[in-house]
Amino acid sequence: MKLNRRRFIGRLAQAGLGLGAASTLARFSPTVFAAKSASVKPLQLCMVSGSEEYKSNETLAAFQEWAEKKFPIKCSRAFWKSKTELPGLDALESCDVMLLFTKRLEPPSDQLDLVKKYCLAGRPIVGLRTASHAFQKWLELDHLILGGDYHGHYGSGQTTKVSIASGASDHPILEGVEPFETPSKLYKNPHIAEDTTLLLNGTIPEHTEPVAWTRKNHGGRVFYSSLGGPDDFQKKEFKTLLTNAIFWTAERKPIT
Repeated sequence: MKLNRRRFIGRLAQAGLGLGAASTLARFSPTVFAAKSASVKPLQLCMVSGSEEYKSNETLAAFQEWAEKKFPIKCSRAFWKSKTELPGLDALESCDVMLLFTKRLEPPSDQLDLVKKYCLAGRPIVGLRTASHAFQKWLELDHLILGGDYHGHYGSGQTTKVSIASGASDHPILEGVEPFETPSKLYKNPHIAEDTTLLLNGTIPEHTEPVAWTRKNHGGRVFYSSLGGPDDFQKKEFKTLLTNAIFWTAERKPIT
């Protein structure tokens, strides 16, 4: 049942609150919250997808539906059609953040140049899993932009325990994120860049690797995680991590 503002204030007054206090509390009614949220300018997110192995088109589409309902986010899609066709990259010109999740694509030079231009301009980037080898003709992106050191992965069939790195618990990206487990194969990143800030580690028997970090790229904020398998997108912890990272790279806070 909806309660209009005048009646809401009246009931608060009947409860013994003065008009001033009642008016103050009324500003925090669900209706006013909704109006405030609607007034926030949506964050423009360009999702660049092309990782067939990890079903990135499907997982990012589902993430878009979830995120746009909960947060002031408006997504555009640059979803691959083939290994050499990646339409929709024009959205990089006006977006606030690029979410990159492709694997060894070989788009034509004019399309790849749009990604290079975006990255080298120091604009906000969130990279997931195979973004470390996103484009076969620009593998330098891993070292140059993401600060990674991708050297393949360990075998399948092992559960990776994801834990918060020492000293990272207060980082805004980790707000609401608890340790969790994933069946995704653990990536090898033995020597990530010295200017990275490590957020999460992944551990399997006998091996621990960094699985999430941040860095600055030409002055812009970058977040990368080697997580991102279909099972990860089903986990609250991962979706919280990803949402926090998107807003953090844009230097904004997620407001539900």
